[in-house]
Amino acid sequence: MKNTSSSAALRRRRHQLVRTLPPIEQVIRGSLIETYKRCGRPNCHCIDGPGHGPKRYLSTVARTGERPRLGYVPNATYSQVAAFLTNYRKLQEMLNEICAINAELLRRRESLD
Repeated sequence: MKNTSSSAALRRRRHQLVRTLPPIEQVIRGSLIETYKRCGRPNCHCIDGPGHGPKRYLSTVARTGERPRLGYVPNATYSQVAAFLTNYRKLQEMLNEICAINAELLRRRESLD
């Protein structure tokens, strides 16, 4: 966070971030994994190509220390899942910036309102 911004500018930026947060109900944390599989049939096109697919899976971790869980993502919902993942990353970045603004205001001994 820049120390050169005025306190009023920091509050305006924080307010702007809050107004543009992605919808909370449209976020998901995880990673998309794309795979191609070979079927094993000797005359199938996948022998010489990349394989059948893409098949997409969402990798999520429920709690720290747990193994990742994979869930199949049908092609019909792939774009929605990708958008939810993007929303999560944006939300995380915006929350980090809001926290930095609040910390700077506290450092300056200013009101957080």
